[in-house]
Amino acid sequence: MKFSSKTLEKAVEAVSALPSIGKKSALRLVLHLAANKGDKKKRLVEALEALTNDLKTCQKCYNYSDTELCDICSDMVRNDKQICVVESVKDVMAIESTQQYSGVYHILGGVISPLEGIGPEDLNIDSLIQRLKDEEIGELIMAISPTIEGDTTIYYISKLIDTEITISTIARGVSFGGELEYADELTLGRSIHSRTVYNNSVSS
Repeated sequence: MKFSSKTLEKAVEAVSALPSIGKKSALRLVLHLAANKGDKKKRLVEALEALTNDLKTCQKCYNYSDTELCDICSDMVRNDKQICVVESVKDVMAIESTQQYSGVYHILGGVISPLEGIGPEDLNIDSLIQRLKDEEIGELIMAISPTIEGDTTIYYISKLIDTEITISTIARGVSFGGELEYADELTLGRSIHSRTVYNNSVSS
């Protein structure tokens, strides 16, 4: 792919570095922006700068937020005695879209995966255990993708809990090996609603 402009080439390289966007798709997007005579480029630049300068991470659940606490954690109507543990912000968005859950969340930032070099220390597990000690939590819902890595993560966390708390997992309406963010809203909603008890006793 030959470019008549270094500026254009750099823009295509930057856009193609995004997930699921190849060089041809990046070129189409960049050419569209280059030809646009309105304020589309300006709004895009301002939005990207805001991601760098204004976007925060919730100090409690690790969701993205504009303030120290996200809208979910600061919502007094939510059931703060029920924590849904997920891998990513995308999973929170997927579950929220089902409108079947009214508790709060804790985002781990991934799952334990030795093959990828991801250990417990790389995830937000210590802060989760601390939340369980500091707050009166009645149920911990493990809404983690049903994979071997996901099951390993659930088992690891359950062994760290030394307080009386109900641990449940989402029903297997989500196929084994699948990812939560790709499940349809009806299936995911039913999986949350029909969750099963994983362990409701103090860890030995």
